[in-house]
Amino acid sequence: MTPSLRTENLTIRFGGHAAVNGVTCAFAPGELTVIVGPNGAGKTTWFNLVSGQLRPTEGRIFKDDTDITGLSPSARAGMGIGRAFQLTSLFPKLSVEENVRLAVQARSGAGFRIFSRASTLTGLRDEAREFLRKTRLEQVATLPASALPHGDQRKLEVAMLMAMQPDIYMFDEPTAGMSVDEAPAILDLVAEIKKDNSKTILLVEHKMDVVRALADRIVVLHNGELIADGKPDEVMALPLVRQIYLGVGQEEAA
Repeated sequence: MTPSLRTENLTIRFGGHAAVNGVTCAFAPGELTVIVGPNGAGKTTWFNLVSGQLRPTEGRIFKDDTDITGLSPSARAGMGIGRAFQLTSLFPKLSVEENVRLAVQARSGAGFRIFSRASTLTGLRDEAREFLRKTRLEQVATLPASALPHGDQRKLEVAMLMAMQPDIYMFDEPTAGMSVDEAPAILDLVAEIKKDNSKTILLVEHKMDVVRALADRIVVLHNGELIADGKPDEVMALPLVRQIYLGVGQEEAA
């Protein structure tokens, strides 16, 4: 099977520092991979390279068999790479429904035009409301996005991402800043997306309960390098991973 996404020798240097250094890995449809590592390991930088916010110093990125290394973030989004950020990226003054409607509109090729023909808007709104239903946001559809609590803002961002219908979902710490009560709602949405075996999911996460609940596979980055890649139990049992990521001492890790 052709990987839905792969990177070859992906590297980016800032001055003399390699924030991501020679990372080669491939991801398949129907697989949820959690990317872990300590702060500064290069996880978000690697995400930024894949989604186009940064350009690599060396290496290449492929979507299916297409080299997308030189493409813009919007072009990559148009090819099916969807990215949710650590911090919510919403239109704060627009309503919840309008935020999702604009995502549906962008996917349809109409762009982010707020004003469109009424006949066109009806179809877009119907689709938007379906994504609000899936993310359990129907009751707050008319509120401005800025009025939502943090947990619901994260759900809205997932609704917008789902509305774009990407092949590849990239979540950068989706439960960051959320309370213990709020986080399960986001994880349930990710689990729902995972049921579609045509989708590839990449998830940067620190919380080990999240990793254990969702991961089919774990990739471990450290100092910008890929140091482990495999099934969750096998990777988390590796002495080097336990020492670096879990803070287990040398003697205990051995």
